Amino acid sequence: MCDCGGVRSSESGTDTGTDTDTDTDIGTDTGTGTTNGVETGEDYRDAVLSGQRWEGRRFVRCDFTDADLRELTTSGCTFDHCDFTRTDLGESVHRSSAFRTCTFDRTMLGDVSWTGCSLLGSVFVHCGLRTVTLTDCDLTLVSLTDAVLRGTDLSGLRLREANLTGTDLRRANLREADLTGARLAGTTLTDADLRGARLDAPALAAADMSGTRVDVDTAVLFAAAHGLVVN
Repeated sequence: MCDCGGVRSSESGTDTGTDTDTDTDIGTDTGTGTTNGVETGEDYRDAVLSGQRWEGRRFVRCDFTDADLRELTTSGCTFDHCDFTRTDLGESVHRSSAFRTCTFDRTMLGDVSWTGCSLLGSVFVHCGLRTVTLTDCDLTLVSLTDAVLRGTDLSGLRLREANLTGTDLRRANLREADLTGARLAGTTLTDADLRGARLDAPALAAADMSGTRVDVDTAVLFAAAHGLVVN
């Protein structure tokens, strides 16, 4: 277990963590410990770190399983390939931070706020997400299979190539969202708002769109996906 008593900052503290390209040097480092302000392979399992404020910290392949991070505040932090299984992140606030290719399995996410963050390639399994707030975030390649997001505001988010298979998006606000390449097989979009959203025709054909609100362009795509010819 590493020393969790203090808050360790990176030397520069200027990395916003919102770039979707994973740092090459970090990705090839297989050791553990802290080098150049980057914490690699550290064990934070069962650590109590609630209410802390972290700025500019960088974590690679760190294990936060069962850790108490309730009311944590991060700014400009980066988490690459980190494990948040059963972690308590309730009421935490994250600004301009990146959680790239991270695992959120049965993670407590009640009232979590992400603003200007990247969740590129992260996987969410059996997490309560309906009270999560996402503003100006990048969810490219995120996996939300079978997630319940009824009534959630996802407007304007980037969800390119996201796995939304079986996801419950009834009454969700997806206005202006970028769903290009997203997988929507078995996705429920009943009464959702897709006006201004970017989607692919095959994805529309695979989803349940009963009562979905769409604009004219999406309606034409939907018709084409079901073999209709619009003149």
